[in-house]
Amino acid sequence: MVYESKNFTGLIGIKGLSENLLNNHFKLYEGYVKNTNDILAVLNKLSKEGKSNTPEFAELKRRFGWEFNGMRLHEYYFENMTKSSKGIDKKSGLFKKIAEDFGSYEEWEKNFKAIGGIRGIGWVVLYYDRIAKRLFNVWVNEHDSGHLAGASVILVMDVFEHAFINDYGLKKAEYIEAFFKVIDWKSVAERFE
Repeated sequence: MVYESKNFTGLIGIKGLSENLLNNHFKLYEGYVKNTNDILAVLNKLSKEGKSNTPEFAELKRRFGWEFNGMRLHEYYFENMTKSSKGIDKKSGLFKKIAEDFGSYEEWEKNFKAIGGIRGIGWVVLYYDRIAKRLFNVWVNEHDSGHLAGASVILVMDVFEHAFINDYGLKKAEYIEAFFKVIDWKSVAERFE
């Protein structure tokens, strides 16, 4: 299977993120898609040649998670934004679950934003553990470490510098506020359900 880049140019014009920033971000995402495909092709070739026990194969296997997760996390991120955000539906199952697990929607939002403000590069992900039926806000360091095994991705916020520095400089908190104004809560709620 060959992965194809999704077209997110419909986000151009979204409030709080410039066209230049988005276009650069889309190019970065496309690089993850390309690298995912390139690594898979080389791994397949090495396997067919009986070279699955080589250092090259081992290093590419290790690198695969970085590229694949970089691709997929960007897709979740772009897909959970919209030009016409209406806020979370307070009657939705997601809203009720957030209030149940965090005490209130406001406490959840405060926690999610605080995690986003952590120094360093990474992602903030709202996960749902379907086994324990519990939501978690999680810091994912880089792309390939910090994920909750078996948990479902509900909401993703990119907090690598490339997601905000061109528009906000070092004012990450302002970027986080802008992100919250463009969350596509309908898409996020569908991930939960």
